[in-house]
Amino acid sequence: MAMEHVEGKNKGNVVLYALSTCGWCKKTRMLLEELGIEFNYIYVDLTEGEERSNVIKDVQKWNPQLSFPTVVINNKDVIVGFKEDEIKEKLA
Repeated sequence: MAMEHVEGKNKGNVVLYALSTCGWCKKTRMLLEELGIEFNYIYVDLTEGEERSNVIKDVQKWNPQLSFPTVVINNKDVIVGFKEDEIKEKLA
């Protein structure tokens, strides 16, 4: 499963790592869509084998606790969990 892309306003490189069964992940994705932000996302639990290993390594690089949702902005800022105000502040 490759990253899915959502069109919107370009605010830099925004990546959402999520789980398909996670309610907070869904809320984070919906918030990004409501803000009209261009972003990529991947449901880590729907990956398999080597791809899953690689995605998990990516997430752990930004969030060693491997919790979801994890949002990475411009390979610099990391927001772990559904933090609406912080996401709006970084991307508004």
